[in-house]
Amino acid sequence: MNEASKSAWCREHGVYPADLDKWRVSCTTALVDPQDAPASAQATRADRKRIKELERDLLRKDRALSETAALLVLSKKVSAIFNKGEDE
Repeated sequence: MNEASKSAWCREHGVYPADLDKWRVSCTTALVDPQDAPASAQATRADRKRIKELERDLLRKDRALSETAALLVLSKKVSAIFNKGEDE
């Protein structure tokens, strides 16, 4: 691709030419040495363990957020009920 058509393509797709060059270099580097691409079994196990820990932590935080939201809604309802009774 010549420079003019590359610049036109980049403008069309909202990409900077420098980024395009970086992506090309990183892709060719990754393709040159495919031996580094597969992860080791130990790294895979560690990644799976880390993913499980993160999922467990996310579930815990999600439950805590749900509980907090429920308590907030209930407290607003209770205050609305008691404030309504005081106005009358």
